[in-house]
Amino acid sequence: MKVLVFHIGRERYALPLAAVLRVLPVARLKPLPGAPHYVPGLLDLHGDPVPVIDLSRLAGTPPSAVRYDTRILLLDVAAAGQLRRLGLKAERVAGIADIAAELRDGGVAAAPWLGRIAAGGANSTASAAGTAGMLQLIEPARLLAPEVAAQLFGEVPA
Repeated sequence: MKVLVFHIGRERYALPLAAVLRVLPVARLKPLPGAPHYVPGLLDLHGDPVPVIDLSRLAGTPPSAVRYDTRILLLDVAAAGQLRRLGLKAERVAGIADIAAELRDGGVAAAPWLGRIAAGGANSTASAAGTAGMLQLIEPARLLAPEVAAQLFGEVPA
């Protein structure tokens, strides 16, 4: 499986490459009053507002510093029966890797957005992606609880 590798703090994470629509440079965000602490604001994407989740804040670590390799990963997520555009602010985007190892259950009930784990089994196709250590997948379908989707996209949870 091809993945896009990035860091949250010192740890490596990945998104399935098929889920990533675009990789954008970090941009100024419009603050979104009342949003959860891990939503720093809205990205203006050609006139369309796109909520952005800071993955560092979501993981409970200090907000990531903006670095030369900080990016906004654009993907579609299901919210109230529709696909909606969502941005993920990811620090230290390292590149693309191929996971050849067997994936194991991540077992993190408190963070349902964390998925399966590849224990040192990612063979990098980009030298910056690195191959050492555990790599945990992020499950895009589990990023938004219904009440958060309602805050960000205006739907009332069922």
